[in-house]
Amino acid sequence: MISQTVEYALRAMVVLAQNPDSPQTALSIATAAKLPTDYLLKVMQSLGRAGLVNAQRGKHGGFTLARAADAITILDVLNSVDPIQRIHHCPLGLKSHGTRLCALHRRLDSALAMVENAFSSTTLSDILDSPGPVQPLCESMVHLHAKAN
Repeated sequence: MISQTVEYALRAMVVLAQNPDSPQTALSIATAAKLPTDYLLKVMQSLGRAGLVNAQRGKHGGFTLARAADAITILDVLNSVDPIQRIHHCPLGLKSHGTRLCALHRRLDSALAMVENAFSSTTLSDILDSPGPVQPLCESMVHLHAKAN
């Protein structure tokens, strides 16, 4: 359901949200988010076109969030790189169905609507502020301790 491109975009946006006061180079984002740099650059272009990130060239350049992390939803990120395709008419092209969806496609579209709703009400800040021992893109003390043993 969620493409690799969306996963990469979300990881890149988390890195930027974790570092709101300093521009991040593509290499620093790729390293922190464990992403291939070439693919990341394509993702960052899409995020820039969507108005979610700013890019600044030069010695002190890099990428920054275009808005505060609490003003960027997961759905914003998803829609910038690989929008959810809702079902508005019969995917099989059955003329008798038209825009009246059968039970299967109604339920599939309903599930997509729930995903859209969940993602539209979750911001990058919500992700970063979520309680628990494991944070996005971070090795927790529990994991570091387990690796040491």
